Amino acid sequence: MVARHDLATDPRLQEELLQARRGTAFFARKLNELSDAELDGGTRLPHWTRRHVVAHVGYNARAIARLVEWAATGIETPMYPSPEARNREINFGATLSPIALRNLFDHSAVHLSVEWRDLPDTHWTHEVRTAQGRTVPASETVWMRTREVWMHAVDLDNGAAFDDIPTPVLERLLKDITGAWKTRGTDTGLLITVDETGQAFGDTSATNPTIVTGTLPAVVEWAAGRSRDATKPVPPPWI
Repeated sequence: MVARHDLATDPRLQEELLQARRGTAFFARKLNELSDAELDGGTRLPHWTRRHVVAHVGYNARAIARLVEWAATGIETPMYPSPEARNREINFGATLSPIALRNLFDHSAVHLSVEWRDLPDTHWTHEVRTAQGRTVPASETVWMRTREVWMHAVDLDNGAAFDDIPTPVLERLLKDITGAWKTRGTDTGLLITVDETGQAFGDTSATNPTIVTGTLPAVVEWAAGRSRDATKPVPPPWI
C-alpha cells in the first residue's frame, strides 16, 4: 500500500500542520496518563472536570473537520448549529463512559487529520466561518486546533505546563489573547513584556501602564487566565 501524504505543499502550512499534530499527540499522552477514575477530577477551568475538557477537545475536532469539509466541497457546514448546541454537546460528552470518551478523542483527531491530509492544495484559501462568525481561509483551521490541544493539555492538570508548549505557539497565543483584549477594549493601560525578548504586548501607547512581566510561558499562562500566582489578579480563562 502506498502511503498517503498531505496535499498541502506550502512549507509554512506544512510546519503548522506538524505543530497541530504534535499538540494532538501531547494531549493524547497526558490523557493516557490518567486513569478512568481520574477523569472525574478537576481542571484549570472553573466548573469543568477532565471529562468536560476531553469531550470539548473531541467535539472541537469534529467541528473543525466540518469547516475543512466546507472548504473541500463548497457546501456550508458550520462548526455548531448554535452556542447552546455546542454547550449541550460538551455536557453530554462529559457523561460518556471512559472508553467512549477516549474513543471520541481518538477517532475525532484521526478524522480531522485525514480531512487536512486530503484537502487539495488549492482549497486551503477557500473561506469558511468560525463559531464566532469570523470569515477565515481554511488554513486558519490548523491554528484553531493547535491552540486548543496545547492549551487544554495543560488544563487537564496532570503535569503539563506552559513550559511544554512550543515557543511559536506561545507567541501566537499571546498575540491572539492581547488582540482579543484590544477588540473588546479591555486592554487599556495594560502592558505585557516578555523577559527573553523584551517584546511588548497590550496597550503599548499607555503613558503609565500596568506592567506584567515574566518569561514567555509565565506571561501566557497569566494572560490565558491559568496562573495560580495569588499575588496577581488573573484574567478570565481564554478558550
